[in-house]
Amino acid sequence: MNLKKKVVINYENLEPEVIQAIMKKYPSGYANHVVKVNLSNNKFFHAITVDTEDTSYLVKVKVKLDKIDKLEEDLFSNEANRIPDESDTINSDTVTTDDSFTDENPE
Repeated sequence: MNLKKKVVINYENLEPEVIQAIMKKYPSGYANHVVKVNLSNNKFFHAITVDTEDTSYLVKVKVKLDKIDKLEEDLFSNEANRIPDESDTINSDTVTTDDSFTDENPE
């Protein structure tokens, strides 16, 4: 039985042979194949796996998470573009006014 060598390596330090293996294994990209590797010191990194003839690689990759600002922008822009429905109409029976309001600048 021939055991493969196991290597953890950063994506930036890959040899051309390993890059070719990644391109072959993930022809449409590896974004949906990234795993989170937890370390014993409460730290972690993200990685993908790939094999060559004699080595199994755990390749550290950078993961860009969507920013909360972008998420909020998408949520609020979708809300602003939404067409109002019946739940958006005001029922005059439930509207109350505040008679204590005073206009500071009377005309």
